[in-house]
Amino acid sequence: MIKRILNFLIAIIILFAISYFSHQHVIQSKEIHLSFSLLSVYLFHSIAAIIIYSIVEFVAHKIPNQAGYAYLASIFIKIGFFVLIFKAAVLANESLSKPERFSLVIPLFIFLITEAVAVSKLLNSK
Repeated sequence: MIKRILNFLIAIIILFAISYFSHQHVIQSKEIHLSFSLLSVYLFHSIAAIIIYSIVEFVAHKIPNQAGYAYLASIFIKIGFFVLIFKAAVLANESLSKPERFSLVIPLFIFLITEAVAVSKLLNSK
């Protein structure tokens, strides 16, 4: 259990570094100004992914039949926290430009896909 969590942690850190710095490079090279901190968005999604995977791992260890439900509940809670934390910075703007929209959606999908793959491997192994 601890080994799988550490492996996931390492994968998320590597994914964070590669995706954030490449995304930041594209933003800077195109001279695009974002109304929010891209680093904050990436940090939120990476930390949330680690927490969600750890919760699902713990639930799968204690009550394997409920692990899928724990994952679904965690995803909804993650979305709620995102809205609460980034309400002023992101959601207060009436209209986001296309680069800003993409800069919000790209990290979401990167980490969501990573979570889903890791959780599905975990649930299939139980």
